[in-house]
Amino acid sequence: MRRVSPPESVHALDLAQLRQPSILFFSAWDQTSPSPQAKLLGTGALKLLDEGHGEIKSMRTHAQRRGQGLAGLMLHHLIQVARTRGLQQLSLETGPQDFFAPARSLYQRHGFQPCPPFADYWDDPYSTFFTLQL
Repeated sequence: MRRVSPPESVHALDLAQLRQPSILFFSAWDQTSPSPQAKLLGTGALKLLDEGHGEIKSMRTHAQRRGQGLAGLMLHHLIQVARTRGLQQLSLETGPQDFFAPARSLYQRHGFQPCPPFADYWDDPYSTFFTLQL
């Protein structure tokens, strides 16, 4: 993402930001690996914006595991957590570049629709926004 977007248009959260109380962070691990250590397969986070609105953040899948449905499972989990917490809306920001086409396709398959910027985002040619009413 940092290689296809200028620094001011990269909205990824660093480790300190992921540790904030308003962030729920989830990870998927492969514990069946022959090595003694589990392998991180993917991540996803839910940022609580206000009482009824959350943001999908930090969706990542290990390059060797892309195309196997893991991102869809993580997204489904995040949507379920949002519903359980009583959120009525989930939104997200991703890039419009070809690099992000699989992500945009994933979100749209799960019912997310294009929307204007939300929260602290601005109209940026390197960002596209989606939302889902829960």
